[in-house]
Amino acid sequence: MRHKLLLLTSKNERYRELLASCHLPEIVLLGDEPSSILEANVWLAEPALAAPLLPHANNLTWMQSTMAGVDALVKPRQRKDYQLTNVRGIFGPLMSEYLFGYLLAHQREHQKYKTQQAEKIWLPGSFKTLQGQNLLLLGTGNIAKHLAQTAKHFGMHVTGINRGAKPTKGFDKVDTLANISQHLAQADAVASILPSTPQTRGALNAELLSMMKPGAIFFNLGRGDVLDLDALYMQLIENSDQHAILDVFNQEPLPKEHPIWTLDNVIITPHIAAPSFPEQVVEIFSNNYHKLLQGEQLTHAVNFARGY
Repeated sequence: MRHKLLLLTSKNERYRELLASCHLPEIVLLGDEPSSILEANVWLAEPALAAPLLPHANNLTWMQSTMAGVDALVKPRQRKDYQLTNVRGIFGPLMSEYLFGYLLAHQREHQKYKTQQAEKIWLPGSFKTLQGQNLLLLGTGNIAKHLAQTAKHFGMHVTGINRGAKPTKGFDKVDTLANISQHLAQADAVASILPSTPQTRGALNAELLSMMKPGAIFFNLGRGDVLDLDALYMQLIENSDQHAILDVFNQEPLPKEHPIWTLDNVIITPHIAAPSFPEQVVEIFSNNYHKLLQGEQLTHAVNFARGY
């Protein structure tokens, strides 16, 4: 059987170059014609581009997402009669660079010294070390495990939150989302890496956010709909010693009229904490394609019921 592959990405030409250098027997790479949507049985696609075309995908049997987040493809009314795989295991190092880059800059008061430099002021500030501080990670998957490992290098105490309080290597303690309030008050830094599920959407509401420790720094790195952004805005208005680093939002781009843009204790980045590079995606796709040919179970299969 010859498989017909459709590319639905913002970097199709780069993907074509990379795929041409792979050994992918029995596959035909289709063009960008509308008829390709009907013909292709294999898609290599960005979820947001693929989702609106699914009703017309008559022959689709497997889709390899180019991203970890597949929210657009697992919505309740979306079709689920095909195999869906995503990319995992490549984001930990990138996310660690992002989180600890901002965390260390905050602790070492980089912005303060930059401002003082402009005015030629020599004035030491209040030094803070990560040693002994508490990091609360909402999620204990591959990314969180890497973050926990990095945190340990800095001498931090790490608590993780997952579905069943399942003990996880690299964490000092693991608990459930239902008990998060017990840990928020102790956390010097909080990072949400939670997936979007019925249980997590809107979980970080005003009540929970109000339990954050004075001076805490909050990172939103997983899915935007886990956080009540308006509630966070009010929390940070009322607690100017708390800070937030926000990379994901329920609506992207973040609307210009949202007042959280204006807060001095917030840093907003445009969903760039851990991008998926085409080279890494193609490697995962190629490995999965060969498993498909051999009739083996594909790697990083998405559970439609769970949403990840």
